[in-house]
Amino acid sequence: MTPRRVCVFAGSSAGTDPAFLAAARELGVALAGRGLGLVFGATGAGLMGAVADGAIEAGGEVIGVTPRFLAEVADDHPGVDIRVVDTLADRKLLMAELAAGFIALPGGLGTLDELAEMATWTQLGVHDKPVVLLDLLGYWSKLAELLDSMVDNGFLRPEGRALLRFESDPAAALDALS
Repeated sequence: MTPRRVCVFAGSSAGTDPAFLAAARELGVALAGRGLGLVFGATGAGLMGAVADGAIEAGGEVIGVTPRFLAEVADDHPGVDIRVVDTLADRKLLMAELAAGFIALPGGLGTLDELAEMATWTQLGVHDKPVVLLDLLGYWSKLAELLDSMVDNGFLRPEGRALLRFESDPAAALDALS
């Protein structure tokens, strides 16, 4: 039987506060501690690298998925199973196939793109997998406000808004996947 895995979307940057890196590493350790594998964007830098480091150090399964044009920056840690695909769209598709749910750490446009696509796929019934945002230091709070505004203005149904869970620590984010 294939072990359950969680896909983590995260920035390839460390961010401005050391708490971001610490929480990313803590999430990786917590995944492995719960017997959950990690699927991530394969970059060894920033929050992506920290979550992978935590999972590897705790003995977890780690799968990195990267498009061919980014393969040279893929994580070269021993213990990371690198899967190379042709495009960014293929990357998201494979990540979704490999994972039972998604957690978004702080990140930039790539993280936002991946998060939005997985939430949209859930909303449209493409898959039925939970999407959780790890709202470290209130990082995602403005997105929560925007989603509430979408509901208030009739562009998003309340049940669509409810598809995105916001949690403030790694353990709560993992609990929210259940």
